[in-house]
Amino acid sequence: MAKSPAWQRKEGKNKKGGLNEKGRKSYEKENPGSDLKAPQPEGGSRKKSFCARMGGMKKKLTSAKTANDPDSRINKSLRKWNC
Repeated sequence: MAKSPAWQRKEGKNKKGGLNEKGRKSYEKENPGSDLKAPQPEGGSRKKSFCARMGGMKKKLTSAKTANDPDSRINKSLRKWNC
């Protein structure tokens, strides 16, 4: 049986949320043309855009339970980006 790619396994994921470098590389290998970048918590246009988009998703598309759960994927990503 073939192994699944690293971005789908624990070794390709960051404990604090998102993908680590190995996970991003395996995703790009499996999906040609994609260009995943690491979080940009220090600022810039990518951070501003990401925080606005994800903040809106958290308010409108998640349940109250998910929005208040510190271990939910959306809250982990917002913390990682310092939103």
